[in-house]
Amino acid sequence: MKSLPAKTFLFIPPCLLGMTLYAQPDLSRIELGANATTFIYQGDLTPSKLGSYKTIGLGLGIYGAYKLTNNFYLKTNIAFGGLNGDDSKYKTPSWRQQRNFKFKSSVTEISENIVWNILPAANKNGPGLSPYISVGIGFTFLHIKRDYSNYNAAFFEEEPALSSGLSSDLSHPLPKGLLVFPVGFGLRYALTDKISLNAEFSYRFNSTDYLDGFSEAANSSKKDHYYSNAIGLIYSFGKKNMLKCPRMRY
Repeated sequence: MKSLPAKTFLFIPPCLLGMTLYAQPDLSRIELGANATTFIYQGDLTPSKLGSYKTIGLGLGIYGAYKLTNNFYLKTNIAFGGLNGDDSKYKTPSWRQQRNFKFKSSVTEISENIVWNILPAANKNGPGLSPYISVGIGFTFLHIKRDYSNYNAAFFEEEPALSSGLSSDLSHPLPKGLLVFPVGFGLRYALTDKISLNAEFSYRFNSTDYLDGFSEAANSSKKDHYYSNAIGLIYSFGKKNMLKCPRMRY
């Protein structure tokens, strides 16, 4: 009986190792990302429908995503930052300079999102641009500090409802957390098969009018909201058959 060449035995272990690696979970389905974020408050302490860009809060976001299909990802996101609002930043209408309400709050948000990557093929062969949209559910932890120390009560003597509304607001407990429903859209640009840039807008729907600490003394008919603008980097894991051995099929 002829013995097998020695080089045959040298060849078998690497291939077995390669087959073992490919039997492990597919890391190419996993992505990690980090974003620099701005938080924009939208509520009673700003006259702008776009929110208060004069009191932008800065933040950071990190997340992990799992590729369900070529188009859909499940994304777990954690964001840290702050929200701010200040009547005195606006000269018109002039009464804002007299009311002088302001607030600030830290924000820690955890959310789970479904992401629809509309053009996944754009990222398969080198650089490519791909839009995406996302919807989800999350919870935001808040630490709201309202400030009415510069409120000019004499200026509003003919509007007793404002002062009584302020008294009502001060007796109302402030939320320490909110259930939020983030809805967003963004663009990602693949620099390589593993690294992409992204830019994202995300709006949070919620059910409180006390995000800024005031309601009855402001506009109780409208809820407060916030949104974020973010830019960042995405890293996509992947494995290559460096040994050029045949893959195991299941």
